[in-house]
Amino acid sequence: MLSEAALSRVGLVVDPHVAAPGVGGELPWRAGIGLKPQHFREVLETRPDIGFFEVHAENYMVDGGPFHHFLGRIRELYPLSLHGVGLSIGGEAPLDEAHLDRLAALVGRYQPASFSEHLAWSSHDGAFFNDLLPVPYERSTLDRVCSHIDRVQERLQRRLLLENPSTYVEFEASTMSETQFLREVIQRTGCALLLDVNNLYVSCTNHGRDARAALHELPLGDVGEVHLAGFARDHDGAGAPLLIDSHGSPVDATVWDLYAQVIYRLGPVATLLERDNDVPALSTLLAEAAQAEAVMTARAEPGRCGLYWGGV
Repeated sequence: MLSEAALSRVGLVVDPHVAAPGVGGELPWRAGIGLKPQHFREVLETRPDIGFFEVHAENYMVDGGPFHHFLGRIRELYPLSLHGVGLSIGGEAPLDEAHLDRLAALVGRYQPASFSEHLAWSSHDGAFFNDLLPVPYERSTLDRVCSHIDRVQERLQRRLLLENPSTYVEFEASTMSETQFLREVIQRTGCALLLDVNNLYVSCTNHGRDARAALHELPLGDVGEVHLAGFARDHDGAGAPLLIDSHGSPVDATVWDLYAQVIYRLGPVATLLERDNDVPALSTLLAEAAQAEAVMTARAEPGRCGLYWGGV
C-alpha cells in the first residue's frame, strides 16, 4: 500500500514484489485483532485463522512476567503489530528518551511487522495524563511533531505509522485542517499513515464535517494499516450529537461504509479490529475480523461491492 517515493524518503529501497520490512508491509493484507490477556490461552489452544495480532507497547515494558511468556509464544505463530500510546508525539517537551529506549528494546525483542503511535500528546511538565489529547494544527506544532517523529524513526530504525486522532475540541490557533497537517507530516518525515476510520468519523461528526470528503483529502497512498472500532453516542451541552471513541462496542454501520470506501480505493490492507473496553469472547472478535475480510474479498470480486456501500 505504501508508495515507493514515500519509502525512499526514509532511505528504504523496496522491490515492488516483496513486502517492505518495518513499514507495515510485512503485515498480511488481512484482518487482525487486539491481543487481550483473557484470550492468551485460547489463542494458543485453538490457533485461530487470523491475519495478525496487535498489542499496546506500554503493557509490555517490563523485563519478564506472564504477558511476555504468552506474547513470545503467540509471536512465534502470528505476525505482530506494536501500537504505542505513551510517546506523546504532539507534546511540547522533548521525547522521553528512557521511554524511547524501552520501546526500542521491545521492538528488538519481538521484531513487530509495524509500529504505530498517535498524533496526540499525553504528558506535560513531568505529569502523565491517561488520555490522548489533541494538538493545534499550526506551524510550530507541525515542526515539533516532525522533529519527534524523525527522532523515533532514527532510534527504532523503522518507519512509524502515525494515527489520525479522535477529537472533541478544536483550537482557534489552528491554521490548517487535520488532513493538511497529516499530509505535511508524512511529506516531511516519510512516516506512514495509520488510518483509523472510526476516529475519522467521530471527529468529523463532532466538528460538523463530512467524513467522506475528509477521507478523500487524506494521503491514502501512504496508508500502512487501518483501524476499526466502535463508538458511544452522547450529546454536548448544546444538544448536538457527540461521539466518543470508546472501543467498547461493535463497529458501527457508518464506519463499515467508510471502510468499504477505503478498500475500494486501496484494495486489501492490514486492518485491525480494536476492542479495549467490554472485551467480548474471542469468537466475537474473530467474527468481526471476518466481516472486514469479507469487505476486502468483495473489493476483489466485481459485482459484490454493492453489498457494502452505496457508491463512492
